[in-house]
Amino acid sequence: MDPNAAAAAARLKEMHGGDGPLVLPTVWDVWSARTAVRAGFGGLTIGSHPLAAALGAEDGEDLTLEEVFAAVTPIIAAVDVPVSVDLESGYGHGPEDLVAGLVAAGAAGLNIEDTVHSEGGRLRAPEEHAAYVAGLRAAADAASVPLVINGRTDVFKGADDPASLREEGIARLLLLVEAGADCVYPVKIQADDDLVRDVVTAMPVPVNITAHPVDHSLAHLASLGVGRVTFGPLLQAALTDYSLEIAGRWR
Repeated sequence: MDPNAAAAAARLKEMHGGDGPLVLPTVWDVWSARTAVRAGFGGLTIGSHPLAAALGAEDGEDLTLEEVFAAVTPIIAAVDVPVSVDLESGYGHGPEDLVAGLVAAGAAGLNIEDTVHSEGGRLRAPEEHAAYVAGLRAAADAASVPLVINGRTDVFKGADDPASLREEGIARLLLLVEAGADCVYPVKIQADDDLVRDVVTAMPVPVNITAHPVDHSLAHLASLGVGRVTFGPLLQAALTDYSLEIAGRWR
């Protein structure tokens, strides 16, 4: 057991389930992580998309798992708050490799999605993804590190009418909870308040929603019962827009 990783994971787990949404700003390097901590946040998540962009790569497992761990380790070491890491669909590795790398890096948790980028972007079957999550939970238990598993589904992503997939999405998420996920992450539903409410109501664990740090409201997400908020690539995108505005004044 790594006592640092175990303590960080326990702290992150305790942060979930409070009176309002747990906001974990999505960061991508030491500067963004330290900035978020200076702003008062007690936990962070490293996003695969902004991390890849910071390293000159593309989202969708353009990096290797080894490159990801090499990049996130100094970020985690630079802050004194628990940090979760987005590991996409696992970079072609099994759960044991992911947990070993997370523990070595001192991470407190992870996102894991059902789009298998190494296999043409196919969507894992519900039971297949649940089995992967169960493998992560078993490996974390074996390491005596209570990693916070955020089980993600992309079933709504790209759908013309995400609400039409309500029952399928909820069923997928419930399987992840049964497999040991501490929270669930249905991406691309944040624009439909009714769908968010339905998913939240159906889940016995916190629901993670992607928010835009400027365009969305924490109070509104709280009113929907959202339990956890992250920014995905949207904080980096908002800062890019602002940086272009500032730099443009000097042209």
